[in-house]
Formats: sequence, structure tokens, C-alpha cells
Amino acid sequence: MTAALTTARKRFHDDLTEKHTLSLSPDGVASNADSSQRTSVSIALSIAKDLHAETIPKKLTGQRVGKQFEEAVERFLSGTFPLFQSLRPGNWAIENVGGSRAEYQISRYEPYTHLADLATAIQADRNLAAVLGNSYEISPDILVLRKPESDDVVNNVSNLVDAEAGRYAVIRMANQQRPIVHAIVSCKWTLRSDRAQNARSEALNVIRNRKGRTPHIAVVTGEPSPSRLASLALGTGDIDTVYHFALPELIAAVQNTDNDEAISMLNTLVTGKRLRDISDLPLDLAI
Repeated sequence: MTAALTTARKRFHDDLTEKHTLSLSPDGVASNADSSQRTSVSIALSIAKDLHAETIPKKLTGQRVGKQFEEAVERFLSGTFPLFQSLRPGNWAIENVGGSRAEYQISRYEPYTHLADLATAIQADRNLAAVLGNSYEISPDILVLRKPESDDVVNNVSNLVDAEAGRYAVIRMANQQRPIVHAIVSCKWTLRSDRAQNARSEALNVIRNRKGRTPHIAVVTGEPSPSRLASLALGTGDIDTVYHFALPELIAAVQNTDNDEAISMLNTLVTGKRLRDISDLPLDLAI
């Protein structure tokens, strides 16, 4: 019997190909390839064929592709992560906030509620914006949220909390009722240098502006080029891990290029625990 995670991964890829997020042009260029780079075109074409992408007359606009990719990742996480109650029990919600003014959306949740007051102050005094720059902006695509628990749930097995202790912990509904940000997932269908740096800057803002534990910080991408993946995945201190939408297919495609530099770089990313498959993400979120 096929595992639920394997089935969900196949459904995720079908979602991308059926909506033509991943597609081929009439001259055989995949929608996530950089047509000016031969290696990118070769790798992307191999992945697209493995996932049975269709040839369409004209590829979708970048904005539409990005939105559809976000939606596909959100559906994948909504259908998988809550299944792992044995590893990470809780009352979970997955929200795609990428289409809204997301830097203010996150202020609805712990540990970022103070950002709403900051946004109000900046709107009242634009000089503050000049001083702070973008150091307070957090514009995630997908939020993984945990709702606070009632004391009945906390005390289910034994009497653990009462009105005398634990009065400020955000996990208790008796103290506050806002959901808690468990993870922030950024979706990048492709990576160019500016997109990689935007993801890093946002990750640092997530870390610096929290008033509580740091959420998981992940990036999901469909980028086929190992060198561009490295521009985001190499190094530590900001992003937890980068997740590829089709890592086994990427590895096979890169091996077939006979490009020693690309093969070595991808091996470094994978063995160095900086690049994983989309199917690893729900399990990593359970940590």
C-alpha cells in the first residue's frame, strides 16, 4: 500500500503539471528553465519529462506561475503535515498569505503581534520608515500556525497547569487566543540573485523581530540550476533548509548532464544537509 506522503507528492506534481505551472514550450524549454543557460535548459527539460509536463503554446506569466506554485505548496502541506500527529500533536492551520499585504498579516499571530503597533506608528510618521528601512518587513507566502490549547487539553493526562503558574505562556488559551507561528515557508518557483537575497533578508527579519521562539524558516523552489540553488542554500544562520519540488528527479537530471561542476555542487548541497525534497518538509516541521 502506497504511503500517504508518497501519494501526496505525486498529487503535488500532478497539480503543477495540470495547471501548467510546470510546462514545456513548443521548442522544448521548461517553464522553470533559464533559456539563456544550456545546463538549466537541459536539467529542467529532464525533470519536466519525468513529471509528464505538457507542451503548451505560450507559458504562463511569471506572476501567475508564482501564485499557482504557492497554492500547490499550501495544498501539499495542508494535506500532509496535520497527518503527523504521532510526531507533532496540535491543532494546526496552514495559510497562504502571499497574495495579501503579508508583512501586516503576520502581526495577527504570536510572536509578532507587536509589529501591528510598529506598522501603525510608521504610517503616522513616515520618517520612521526612512530610519528603519525594511528591517521590520516580513512578507511570507505560507504560514504554518498552531492554535493555543485549552487547559482541558493540557491537563488531559494529569493536572499540569492551573491559575497559579504558567500564566504568560502563549500556548495556553487561558492566556491568549491568537495562533502561534510555527513555520514560515517562502515559495520561489525559480531563483535569480535578487530572489535569493530577498529570501535571506526576510529570514533575518523573522529572526530579529520575534518576541518568542524562532519559527521554522523554509524555502521551497523549483529552480533547476545547482549554482543558483547554492546561492540560497549554502551557509547557515538564516534559512533552516531549502526544499526542491522534485529533488530525486533533479539529481538524476544533473547526473545526466556530465557537468562535473554542477554534479559536485548538487552533491555538496544534499550531503551538506542544505537541500532536501518537498516530501521531507512535513517531517522536518514535526521537529
